[in-house]
Amino acid sequence: MNRIEGGCLCGAVRYEITQSPMGAGACHCRACQYASGGGPNYVALIPKNGFKVTRGAPKRFTRPGGSGADVTRVFCGECGTPLWSEGAMPFLPVKVGGFDDPSALEPGIHLWTSAAPPWHPIGPGRPTFPENPPMS
Repeated sequence: MNRIEGGCLCGAVRYEITQSPMGAGACHCRACQYASGGGPNYVALIPKNGFKVTRGAPKRFTRPGGSGADVTRVFCGECGTPLWSEGAMPFLPVKVGGFDDPSALEPGIHLWTSAAPPWHPIGPGRPTFPENPPMS
């Protein structure tokens, strides 16, 4: 895997990814709509030990997620760009829009489609779940 680099709009926060993404997806829950400024939140799932901040100190905001567990949303304190989320998972959902080249990843799954606005199309052929997928 080639290294993936990314960061915020103003350049105050930069990061690098040195392990292959575990997958990519889109979350349509209301919290993600707020964080994205409209539609779903497109993320790549990155193993925590394959992610490193290389510049800056982002800000954090924590609140309960759809599962009831706390989710911390990480963003640039200067320009407000949403960057990644933190929680109890062994991976980080990193916002694909912050990648220097986001074109290589396509969502493989859509979550919380019950909250998707009717004007946001969800393409056919990908697994969809009205909330979180079953944990089995």
